[in-house]
Amino acid sequence: MGYRVMKSTNFHFSTLEFAGSLGDLGTLIPLSLGMIMVCGLSTSTVFIIIGLFYISTGLYFRLPVPVQPLKVVAAIAIAYPGKITIEMIAAAGMIFGVILLISGVSGLIDQMAKFFKKSIVRGIQLGLGLILASKGLSFILRKDLFSWNSATSEIANNIPLNLILGIVMVVCTLLFMNSKRFPAALVVMGIGIIAGIASGGLENLTFQTGITGFSLYMPSIESINSALFLLVIPQIPLTLGNAVIGTADTCFTLFGKGQSTEKISYRSLAISMGISNCIAGLFGAMPMCHGAGGLAAHHRFGARTGGSNLMIGVIFIILGLFFGKLTFRLLSCLPNAVFGTLLLFAGLELSLLIRDIHTKKELFVALLIGCIAIHTSNMGIAFVTGIVVDQMMQWKHIEL
Repeated sequence: MGYRVMKSTNFHFSTLEFAGSLGDLGTLIPLSLGMIMVCGLSTSTVFIIIGLFYISTGLYFRLPVPVQPLKVVAAIAIAYPGKITIEMIAAAGMIFGVILLISGVSGLIDQMAKFFKKSIVRGIQLGLGLILASKGLSFILRKDLFSWNSATSEIANNIPLNLILGIVMVVCTLLFMNSKRFPAALVVMGIGIIAGIASGGLENLTFQTGITGFSLYMPSIESINSALFLLVIPQIPLTLGNAVIGTADTCFTLFGKGQSTEKISYRSLAISMGISNCIAGLFGAMPMCHGAGGLAAHHRFGARTGGSNLMIGVIFIILGLFFGKLTFRLLSCLPNAVFGTLLLFAGLELSLLIRDIHTKKELFVALLIGCIAIHTSNMGIAFVTGIVVDQMMQWKHIEL
């Protein structure tokens, strides 16, 4: 059977595009499930907003520009559920939305981007890539097969089943990396679904249709203040460096500068995220962004057009509208090894962008940022350190 592609004015709808649309699930699903399960967000609200953001992004940019959680916000919210309320999460989305809209519409984002030289951007991409790859390995090395169940599944010699699955999926990803007939992401997801169901991932599952409910949020001044200092300020450097500058740079690196990327700019990406986060905050959904890592993941597994966004966006909307009560459990039956494999290869793909740096000075700054990021898991510290060191080297005319 041949490889069939349906074209519709720069949109491709194919098995390869669909496989690419799944490439970033290793980041999106774990954090989404965490915020739903730990923080109490509505499954339907989260998934429908994700779907709408994916579709609007695909329609406008016509490229596989990703939709991701604001990682710092999600990590803090999941780590401190007793301190971070849904109202604060909603406030964080609104604050980010307003900041990004103002910076995008006014053009302030272009001025801020001057601090992000090539070495800084590559360092951020390297650091984030290493963090994603490390996180992927941690998922693969977990003894627990499922994120929601601490029961360990083992086979002979007490080897965790999740580890065996992870090794199989990594090998399959390498074998099918360039396959158009059997895209690697689909192979990994297929193996994961079969293994998850066979291992009892759907035990005691009650089939329920319908949405989980919608609510409007108007955060109080207290929630806004708390969200600003606890969630927004720590997220700003990563958002500017990765979701705006890094995403634009990765788009130009992967797709070139021309007609296909004519709508990609710092301002358009900021405005896109600004509008989406204002809406997400209003409904108490998960704050979201774009991201260089997600773009690398979609591209690595086959996505080349906005068609991948439309396909995955429709799936999320259907799941949220009709199967909100069921979706959480269905996605939870995917083994940790699935998310780990997707994260690992997405991280490696993003890290490889450093290969176009040729001068020792730029490479030094990029590697410094990457090392600090992987050690501290704090992109803000890595970013500021990189800028300071870069400026000092220019000021003192230091050559390596």
